[in-house]
Amino acid sequence: MDSRRPPLAPACRTLPEYVRHWAGTTPDRRAFTFVEHPAPHSRGVHRTLTWRRLDVRVRALAARLAERAGPGARVALLCPQRLEYVTAFLAALTAGLVAVPLYPPGLPGHADRLTGVLADASPEVVVTTSGALPEVREACDRGDRVPVVVADQVPDEAAEDWNPVEVDPGAVAYLQYTSGSTRAPAGVEISHANVVANARQALTAYGADQHPVTCVGWLPLYHDMGLVLSVAAPVVRGTLSVLMDPVAFLHEPVRWLRLLAAHPHAISAAPNFAYDYCASAVTAEQKAELRLDGITALINGSEPVRPGTADRFHAAFAEQGLAPRTHCPSYGLAEATVFVSAARPEEPLRRFALDRDALAAGKALPARPDDPRAVLLAGCGTAAGQRVRIADPVSRAALAEGEVGEIWVQGPNVGRGYWHREQESERVFGAVFAGEEEAGRWLRTGDLGTVLEGQLVVTGRLKDLIVVDGRNHYPQDVEATVQDAHPAVRRDRLAAFPVPGAAGERVVVVAEHARSVRLADLDVPGVARAVRGAVATRHGLRLADVVLVPPGTVPRTSSGKVSRALTRARYLEGAYPEAAR
Repeated sequence: MDSRRPPLAPACRTLPEYVRHWAGTTPDRRAFTFVEHPAPHSRGVHRTLTWRRLDVRVRALAARLAERAGPGARVALLCPQRLEYVTAFLAALTAGLVAVPLYPPGLPGHADRLTGVLADASPEVVVTTSGALPEVREACDRGDRVPVVVADQVPDEAAEDWNPVEVDPGAVAYLQYTSGSTRAPAGVEISHANVVANARQALTAYGADQHPVTCVGWLPLYHDMGLVLSVAAPVVRGTLSVLMDPVAFLHEPVRWLRLLAAHPHAISAAPNFAYDYCASAVTAEQKAELRLDGITALINGSEPVRPGTADRFHAAFAEQGLAPRTHCPSYGLAEATVFVSAARPEEPLRRFALDRDALAAGKALPARPDDPRAVLLAGCGTAAGQRVRIADPVSRAALAEGEVGEIWVQGPNVGRGYWHREQESERVFGAVFAGEEEAGRWLRTGDLGTVLEGQLVVTGRLKDLIVVDGRNHYPQDVEATVQDAHPAVRRDRLAAFPVPGAAGERVVVVAEHARSVRLADLDVPGVARAVRGAVATRHGLRLADVVLVPPGTVPRTSSGKVSRALTRARYLEGAYPEAAR
């Protein structure tokens, strides 16, 4: 039965309505499969919920949650990446509660963020699983002793005689906390209507609204892209979603590719580093078993999309049948639920070589691709069912094509604002173009970009911009030069940022060294000389400091991006040893 094309999705208003619809019309179709890898070389153990079983589990858990908290109360999801995470999220929405997608307390490197988010959201109930219960109870006992519901211990019978709450589409469905790459995490209020709209926009953009697809994902479900692409979009479309744990991917990246090969018309998403990781880590023996010619779309987002990464990935797997036109650079952010613009499947990768000096001055002017001072950027397609414009961040004037400014977004997917942050919400979600008050309110993304040949081209973060001697420098551009300057620098595990100096801002680079070498065996001054020379030649910048640190030292956000703000703070605190310089 699963081989048949799923029926066209109805126009439901909320995710719980879609779950009930599919449970009633296609009860025996597979809805969600979680693939567990219990041993280092495991090929995967599959656990599956049909739409009928999903509906029963969601209603049972919703009934239990409704006993613990009233409509509008926050429910913290402290579940590991399992099917229980999916049912807990949908159950919270079904009960009229506000889900707060998070993770168990034991996730390495994210304890402080978890503590801060829980304090900000003030949940009235926590959902977890039996396996994570001890650490969750310990964390809850340290605070306000919030009641804990164990998802896998709630019996099916709890669903009996319980009627789902009538949910207002305009009400808050969940709080999506930002990754915190440039500031403290803030909870974006995503309404039921927002998430349904964004799921439909994504399905249309990637050609999944009319054709059969399978969503395959390892991205964390507490991350905006993971939640929408692996939960919301499959629920709206009524299609199968296949999940795995992010740690399983990091331990053995071929596991993700095996799932893509096993499921026809697969759609998946990953940040830029994951494609580089697969290209370098998957062995020839592992490649021999893969056939990747059935993939529909591979979404590349959540950090700068580098054309060279797409080239390396497709060259690495060309013999496995991977089509270059499956690569879809995309742009989005939590404040817009997630998806904003996307390159469409079957379109060639759009790449732009831009003059670095002109770009620093706010103009996107073409350069020769082989010019060492050219900046190579990928186009992130066109807007997905919403409006995107470029604005001068100071004057609020609309800018023409080819002019660099702040990306502004308007559409049914834009969130309601930040939880308990009225002033910041008005500033970010209530922007108005100068002289165009009739055009309505816009979302200020904080990202810089331009439009070229109809394509959105993202150039960097406004808050990350480095200004030295009156010239703008994009940190990711400097970082790209640094990681190409010496093989000892680990790719996508470094941060360039400004620090105060006596004569103005100075620039510092903190970079992890490659796992293949020990810091004690490295000629650190030699690496630093290579890095300084490359940055001076390409950017006209004199680096004030170059710091090499062990793998895993550079802090990352919950979405996997390098946190330049936290790296800078640690540098200023003197956290990095002198011997690494």
